[in-house]
Amino acid sequence: MLVDYSLKMPKNVFAGENAIEQLETLLSEEIKNVVIFTDKVLLELGLVDLPIKILSDKNINYRVLSEIPAEPTYHEAQAIIDEFKDEQTDLIIALGGGSVMDVAKLASILVTDEYSVKDLLDDPLLANKQVKSLMIPTTAGTGAEATPNAIVGVPEKDLKIGIVNPEMIADYVILDGRMIKNLPKPIAAATGVDALCHAIECFTSAKANPISNTFALEALDLIMNNIIEACLNPEALDAKQKMLLGSFYAGVAITASGTTGVHALSYPLGGKYHIAHGVSNAMLLVPVFKYNEPAIQELLAEAYDRVVKDGNRDLSATDKSRYMIEQLEMIVNKLEIPTSLKKFNVPKEDLEGLVAAGMEVTRLLVNNRREITPDVAREIYLQIL
Repeated sequence: MLVDYSLKMPKNVFAGENAIEQLETLLSEEIKNVVIFTDKVLLELGLVDLPIKILSDKNINYRVLSEIPAEPTYHEAQAIIDEFKDEQTDLIIALGGGSVMDVAKLASILVTDEYSVKDLLDDPLLANKQVKSLMIPTTAGTGAEATPNAIVGVPEKDLKIGIVNPEMIADYVILDGRMIKNLPKPIAAATGVDALCHAIECFTSAKANPISNTFALEALDLIMNNIIEACLNPEALDAKQKMLLGSFYAGVAITASGTTGVHALSYPLGGKYHIAHGVSNAMLLVPVFKYNEPAIQELLAEAYDRVVKDGNRDLSATDKSRYMIEQLEMIVNKLEIPTSLKKFNVPKEDLEGLVAAGMEVTRLLVNNRREITPDVAREIYLQIL
């Protein structure tokens, strides 16, 4: 556990029933122009209607940017940001999933023409906050509303890379369960397991600390005990609200700690094959944790005592640890998330390329308590090929 640690998180968070209506309280007289980042599907579903009405009622000028692709490359992110730069903006509102929020966060620090998204790949700390931002997640989720991270694809490396800059942390966050009420099951499941990965990876990270553990354990409790109900029952608003809160807490845990081998090895799957981030994490979750188990057994036993409400506290650490991994496997299977790359036509001939790309994600590999060497990565990828 780290000796020195710190916490950076959004300044104001509003959560609960009708939380979206708190937007009105955030709109000070100084805010004259707003840009809303979202995507076409959310626009068509009407999820942007209430924010637009609130802005209109207060006579605030607004523009909607809805051409944001899922899991954009840095070129695509830059194109949207270049369009955004033409606006005189006092506040950015990002209403969407991780991709929407990540592009919005980049836009909040890239009003200047001095550097681009590509420049931040090499030096993420170049830029400073230029425009205040409000994040309204519509998945539960990526945790992007809480983090200083923005993930972009880098096609020339067949990889996704995280740009990490504390200046990108949102000024405001709104967590309203109604925003995820009608989320299709495959998206709810994949993003929910992504949040689950955030929580359990951060808790078992080599950079874990008392602050990150506080958020990671609470996130793990909320997510593991609500994810199935939230994903399978469209009317389970209480479970959905708890998933939103758990996803946010897991995002805070990322900021204070960091993810590990699951995320490190999943980035090449998204970068080269465009597999949804949550799906690639779900594929790797159990294989990586089975490998890590000897190094994190006591931690998983501690998580068992927190998460399993009717659990047998007299079980050995070994049994508790194995039970937790079995529960992870059960959740992925119950939510019917693919666990093999065969569905995505990934040939075994690509194995060495996957290994090479995965080993480049040193930012996260160093957080893994058990070393992942190229041979280990190869063995793990073979389990899902």
